[in-house]
Amino acid sequence: MHTMKAVFMGSPTFALPSLEALVSNQYNVIAVYTQPDKKTGRGQHVMSCPVKRYAVSRDLKVIQPDNFKDDREIAMFAALKPDIVIVAAYGQILPEAVLSVPQYKCINIHPSLLPRYRGPSPIAEAIINGDVVTGVTIMLIEKKVDSGPILSQREMPVLEEDTTDILSERLAGLGAELLIETIPGWVSGNVVPQIQDESKASCTKMAVKEDGELDWKLPAIQLWRKVKAYHPWPGCYTTWKDTRLKITRVITLPSQNGGQIGEVSALSRTAPARIAVRTGEGLLGIICVQPEGKREMTAVEFLAGHRDFVGSVL
Repeated sequence: MHTMKAVFMGSPTFALPSLEALVSNQYNVIAVYTQPDKKTGRGQHVMSCPVKRYAVSRDLKVIQPDNFKDDREIAMFAALKPDIVIVAAYGQILPEAVLSVPQYKCINIHPSLLPRYRGPSPIAEAIINGDVVTGVTIMLIEKKVDSGPILSQREMPVLEEDTTDILSERLAGLGAELLIETIPGWVSGNVVPQIQDESKASCTKMAVKEDGELDWKLPAIQLWRKVKAYHPWPGCYTTWKDTRLKITRVITLPSQNGGQIGEVSALSRTAPARIAVRTGEGLLGIICVQPEGKREMTAVEFLAGHRDFVGSVL
């Protein structure tokens, strides 16, 4: 087992492969910090995040502070005397009083090729912008979000069928591999931190539900990217008959003559999608939808019960 004492901080599924890699490579993980449990669903059941569930299953010490604004939380952290802290999608800001404790600093696994796409939504942003390559960065945490010196980076292609959850899973695996390769070099002094080029920096923001509304005046290719980027959250939707209709799977199709923007048309049985919406440029073929309060269904199933959908304008 590695004698160095490590604290891991992470919460969602993205963080899991990194914690699993530390454990399976026999790092001495003395504590795991995760977000507090949340009440979810209609029954308001208390849900632990994926990282906590794994940590409990491996008998690791779990700590779940609301934040680090409380001196007692900082004192409790300092008392652990970690040599290194590894952070992956933890969701809390670490103050200077925490960052200054470990000898080998706090290092973060960020799913973009920094300095591009700092902030909370780097994976969705790469898809929305039509990037063909993204990747992961292992970096030192400094006060300003995602701006610390880079220890290592690795690229990964963005595939055509990638949605945010699919790409996130691959990047999480890549991040875990890179972490295990990077730590020994960093601790031994063989990895020299590289300062980020601020002139190339870009920031992302947290998406909100309203961001998912589809503007049919945009080109079909932009809408197609948006549907993939916002899957599974916050999801994309349009309004039909005063209700929200979620659009969950789409393809781009070449333009046909006539019709107004937002108009729904039926396509031949041989077409890859049976219905399409006219956009500012080209057609967006609709493959799956989810009416408000109902399950996801194919466009063909939806049409069977809503024949007046064809010809309507969204």
